[in-house]
Amino acid sequence: MEANIAFPAALIGDPTRAAILMALMDGRAQPASALAYMANVTPQSASNHLAKLMDGGMLTVETQGRHRYYRLASAEIATVLEALANLAPCTRHLRQPLTPKGRTLRFARSCYDHLAGQLGVALAAALEQRALITQTDQPAKRYGLTAAGHEWFGMLNIDTTVKHGGRTLQARCCLDWTERRYHLGGTLGAALLARVEALGWLQRNRETRAVQLTELGMAGFERMLGLDCRALQAGQAMAPSTEVTPAARVGRSTGLPRPAAVDV
Repeated sequence: MEANIAFPAALIGDPTRAAILMALMDGRAQPASALAYMANVTPQSASNHLAKLMDGGMLTVETQGRHRYYRLASAEIATVLEALANLAPCTRHLRQPLTPKGRTLRFARSCYDHLAGQLGVALAAALEQRALITQTDQPAKRYGLTAAGHEWFGMLNIDTTVKHGGRTLQARCCLDWTERRYHLGGTLGAALLARVEALGWLQRNRETRAVQLTELGMAGFERMLGLDCRALQAGQAMAPSTEVTPAARVGRSTGLPRPAAVDV
């Protein structure tokens, strides 16, 4: 029996519901009032659309006192939305983002629970260039983690042998909807974003999907991967340094403790 893809497609295809779903792509929960504002509809209209998305399994809801907060039901739904964004016609502001908001979103943003945008793509490219990850299963669009990769993530105190958020660790090639190149998705991408946030290298915007790169992050990414983040922000061609940074050079200047023994 074939799956009825028309049902979820119809749910996503409505412009208002599509706007609500995209507003939740940063992985955070939002109240109905905020989603109504983001979708530019009345609270009553938003409530009807939220009910349909809940019935269709697209959203889950959390109740705190009198308040209800909605979020995407799973990472798989975020994957579908990101894939649809790649199929959608590319508008002028995505190719040439002229507004500060557009430039900020294109440079670095969250794709549900992992890093996307120019910085996310550059990070994945640097990991692949240094043979820390490799594309091993092209039909499934997954990265494989090499022995050197296990060691590199261990230096960040990311244990690659354990589950993240209850899910088995995996690295997915996620096609970036503005750059049309892969960034690092899956649970490994989520673990990496969570870790660099904890280190103070990146800071999330509370109102949008935008992610801010800090001075600490610029130093950290350059030291760990040779990324010239300033050149990337300036829109210049950026190639990671070919010099492999020894573990001993990872010190306090990046906010990262010197590597401790990590089981990998």
